[in-house]
Amino acid sequence: MKATIMPDQPPTTEPNRGEATEQTTMVQLTGVTKQYQHFQLEPVDLQLPAGMVMGLIGPNGAGKSTIMRIMMGLVNPNSGTVQVLGQTMSSNASIVKQEIGYFSDDLRLYGAESLGWHMQFVRSLYPHWDQEYAQMLLSRFGLLEQQRIKGLSHGQRVKAMLLLILARRPKLLILDEPTNGLDPVAKQEVLAELMQVMNDDDRSIIYSSHQTQDVEQISDWLTFIDRGRVIASDNRDDFLECWRRIKLRAPESWKMPPIPGLRHESQLQNFRVLTIDRFHSRVAETLVASGAEVEAIETMTLEEIFVGVVMRGREIESR
Repeated sequence: MKATIMPDQPPTTEPNRGEATEQTTMVQLTGVTKQYQHFQLEPVDLQLPAGMVMGLIGPNGAGKSTIMRIMMGLVNPNSGTVQVLGQTMSSNASIVKQEIGYFSDDLRLYGAESLGWHMQFVRSLYPHWDQEYAQMLLSRFGLLEQQRIKGLSHGQRVKAMLLLILARRPKLLILDEPTNGLDPVAKQEVLAELMQVMNDDDRSIIYSSHQTQDVEQISDWLTFIDRGRVIASDNRDDFLECWRRIKLRAPESWKMPPIPGLRHESQLQNFRVLTIDRFHSRVAETLVASGAEVEAIETMTLEEIFVGVVMRGREIESR
């Protein structure tokens, strides 16, 4: 089977950002770059309105954690501006962080102390601590206050950290791979609680993962990142609605008609598979009118879409 990567084409329409400009902007990154010895974050422009979940999807090492650390003021960008909750992080980081809940695998709790000790400690620092909610999370996550951190499993430590973050009732959650390494049950418990958080329209989440299924469950907006570049950003439903795999048969002399959004074509004798990212009913009509027999039109999973976008971007980059 031979395969052809189609050249990149500009989108026919821009993502609908009208609502985002009317709502409170929780995070605004403009022209943000960061240079390391062996990694470069190319200019990033992102905007997250209140009441939405943005999923950052990318392979390990793509730049997701770098972007989140810049949002948190833990890493200074080489260029660009960063505003979080209406404040510039470079000058107001300590004030802004009172309203942010940040999770990263780099964070550590005191192994010799109990979860209850940590709850009291965090409660003393954050005035919005919700003790009733904290007790409810203990029950939901199957945790006990008297448990020492060093005796917890990986999944329990993750849930303990999230309890300490969520009970503060932050306006913005920045979660870097929070479900990494969790078993399926623990993962679902965490995702279910995050979906409960979003019942409050004034709160927002930025959630990174290389696991597309996790992000798809809770995200309104998806941003694909690869090799330090934002390669696609759109709302989840548009990604899932516009991408299709079309299987067809055509005679050997058949010529492909112009198909907007054609990203990939595979061929084995008279059998062809097309991948399209701007699907509409007229596509099938055009193919039939050209002499092809359409056998199937299939939806694609978010993982398949992500892989398609990444491979297209890498092909263009290598030219």
